[in-house]
Amino acid sequence: MREALLALPVALLVGLNTIRIALGGFMVLLALQGRLSGPFPQSAGWGDVIVGLTAIPLAAATARNLWGNRRAVLAWNILGTLDLVIAVSLGVASAPGSPIQIFGEAIGSKAMWSLPWSNIPTLLVPFYLIIHGVIFAQLARANRAAAI
Repeated sequence: MREALLALPVALLVGLNTIRIALGGFMVLLALQGRLSGPFPQSAGWGDVIVGLTAIPLAAATARNLWGNRRAVLAWNILGTLDLVIAVSLGVASAPGSPIQIFGEAIGSKAMWSLPWSNIPTLLVPFYLIIHGVIFAQLARANRAAAI
């Protein structure tokens, strides 16, 4: 499995993050409808939109020349990973009844508990964290190979 994941083109892995534009947009729309509240939907929503939008030119540039764009890929990958970690943290801190609830609003991240939105934290966030991990591993492998 490891070798299969490491064989995937980095441009493809970056490009898969364009779907985050729609996911982030849905979170912002849920906040506008009053179905999500607190800093969670704004941070997670706009963060996903930014990561998804920047993935478009980066995937194209990476497809042409990964080695020349490796620093940009690393910076983008760090941003994408941090966005997910912060979104999960704010989601838990916004959840009514959470033992670490910081944001006292009644709605919080409650919409994420039901379908179809529950697919985001249970399926898509782990999927994208794995993608970011594979990109980190591929960049590290490329750097080791270049050092030899």
